[in-house]
Amino acid sequence: MHNQNNGTITKSAKTDRFQHHDYYGVDELLTEEHLLAREAVREWVKQEVSPIIEEYADKSKCPTHLFKGLAEIGAFGPSLPVEYGGGGMDEIAYGIIMQELERGDSGIRSMASVQGSLVMYPIYRFGSEEQKRKYLPKLGSGEFIGCFGLTEPDHGSNPSGMITNIKDDGDAYILNGAKMWITNSPLADIAVVWAKDEEGAIRGMIVEKDWKGFSAPEIHGKWSLRASITGELVFEDVRVPKENVFPDVRGLKGPLSCLSKARYGIAWGAIGAALDCYDSALRYSQEREQFGKPIGQFQLTQKKLAEMITEITKAQLLAWRLGSLANVGKATPAQISMAKRNNVHMALQIAREARQIHGGMGITNEYPCMRHMMNLETVLTYEGTHDIHLLITGMDVTGLNAFK
Repeated sequence: MHNQNNGTITKSAKTDRFQHHDYYGVDELLTEEHLLAREAVREWVKQEVSPIIEEYADKSKCPTHLFKGLAEIGAFGPSLPVEYGGGGMDEIAYGIIMQELERGDSGIRSMASVQGSLVMYPIYRFGSEEQKRKYLPKLGSGEFIGCFGLTEPDHGSNPSGMITNIKDDGDAYILNGAKMWITNSPLADIAVVWAKDEEGAIRGMIVEKDWKGFSAPEIHGKWSLRASITGELVFEDVRVPKENVFPDVRGLKGPLSCLSKARYGIAWGAIGAALDCYDSALRYSQEREQFGKPIGQFQLTQKKLAEMITEITKAQLLAWRLGSLANVGKATPAQISMAKRNNVHMALQIAREARQIHGGMGITNEYPCMRHMMNLETVLTYEGTHDIHLLITGMDVTGLNAFK
């Protein structure tokens, strides 16, 4: 992108850089595989998501037909091995795919990240070989839809207090309890569920939708993530064969490691929502005229836009470095918490500022800012709330546990 003769940026390169909002040339740190993955997903979003998303969000309806397309572009488990239905790519590619999906809509990214990070990943990480062979290829191809059951009606930020439980019954366990705020649950063929055994240890298991006593009612009335389907999981004496329980994981380590994988994807995904809002605001500021000139010529509008691209750039560098650490197994849960919290908060602030630049038009569905803003209010809370992630960082830097 730089002219090698004099170190300056050529006009065409500069135009391209700003068009893609890559102010610090982060693209130069990416591989050809990363760029190809981004282009493929970006094009799919433009063709399949952007033309329909406002209508689906307006009707609070999930575009379920997109599950197959998400599978075809490799959005389910991009960094899991190919032999188990994944994409065989690295963690940066996974992040970039989540970023481009969330440019379209946070709900669409949620559809993919739940399937890959919270369903396929725990089966790959903790499941038996039989479980992997039985479920992962079907999840990767979109033949099966999955969901993840951890949060309960009375236990969100405190998952260790869960009351969903299993009792030994010979060759099976009897599962009772309920989970709340579960993405994909009304559609799901299987659920990865976490419950306490009779010794109080938290165990993970794969529960199939058609088993007697298992239901997944949809949650209605959401003002946020309206294009994503959300529901409950209700278990009434559900008989879970012992071969469906993860064999070698006990305690919160299991579900929390899955959440780290999902939070990592959100740290990238939120950048996509911010980019979409910034892009819309920048274009609007160049076209909308007041007092005889484009509003982008006014100092206060430039202040907003300059601060937006600064925060996006910081988030891009944070995500890239986190991805580099993840690729060599060095990304800690606390580092992931910092990135998730920072980048989602950044995206929400940018959505709000971008809405202001659009003026009254910003509240309509002709522009994406209001939809992203409403979505990001949820993203700020799920997979660990904004405040909980702050305390995770606080505990990491002080060595003192504020949760006790």
